[in-house]
Amino acid sequence: ELFIVEGDSAGGSAKQARDRASQAVLPLRGKILNVASAGNDKLAGNQQISDLIQALGCGTRSKYRDQDLRYDRVIIMTDADVDGAHIASLLITFFYQEMPSLVRGGHLYLAVPPLYSIRQGGKVAYARDDAHKDELLHTEFTGRGKVEIGRFKGLGEMMAAQLKETTMDPTKRTLLRVDVIEAEAATKDAVDALMGTKPEARFRFIQERAEFAETEVLDI
Repeated sequence: ELFIVEGDSAGGSAKQARDRASQAVLPLRGKILNVASAGNDKLAGNQQISDLIQALGCGTRSKYRDQDLRYDRVIIMTDADVDGAHIASLLITFFYQEMPSLVRGGHLYLAVPPLYSIRQGGKVAYARDDAHKDELLHTEFTGRGKVEIGRFKGLGEMMAAQLKETTMDPTKRTLLRVDVIEAEAATKDAVDALMGTKPEARFRFIQERAEFAETEVLDI
C-alpha cells in the first residue's frame, strides 16, 4: 500500500504508524497542482506530480501499465477537515485525468481519519465528523462523568499510535474506494465544471444543485 499525505508533519506521523513490511508513505510538499486547469508544460514541471508518478512506476495516460504499478492500493490520506477534502479532490482529479485505468482497476482509496477524539474516564472513541460525534455522544457516552472532546487540527497533530489505530491499521480502519460511475460522460462534465478553467461553469453547476445542499454541513 502507498499512503499519499500532505507535508512532512503528517508524513512523519504516518511513517511511524505504518507497517514497514506492507505500507509505504509519500509526503507531498507544497501546493498540490490542479491538473484539470494546468497545461502540459506546467504539469511536466511540477515536482509533486513528478514524485507521485515516479513512486507509482506505472506511467500515465496512454503509457499507463497496470502490471508496472508498484502498489495494490493507493490511499489518499488527508486531514479530516474541509482543507483536507480539497486536497483529496485535487489528487482524485489527477488520477482521473492522468491514470484513469488505475481508478477503474480498483486501486485508488480514500482514508477516513477522525476529526474528533472523545474521552470519558478510561473510555476513548473517535469520530470522523460532527454527525458521527453527536451519534457517539448519544449512544456510547451516556453515563456519568465528564466527557472531553478534542478536535484534531491535522494528521500531523495525531500521535503515531492514534493514526495507526484509527486510519492505517487494516483490521480497524475504514477505506473508501474511488470509482468511476458508468455514466462516464456525466462524470467528465462534472470534473470539467468543478475543476476546470471556467469559473462560470462552476457557478452554474452550484446554482443548479444548490437546492440539494445540506446547509447545516456547509463550511462558509
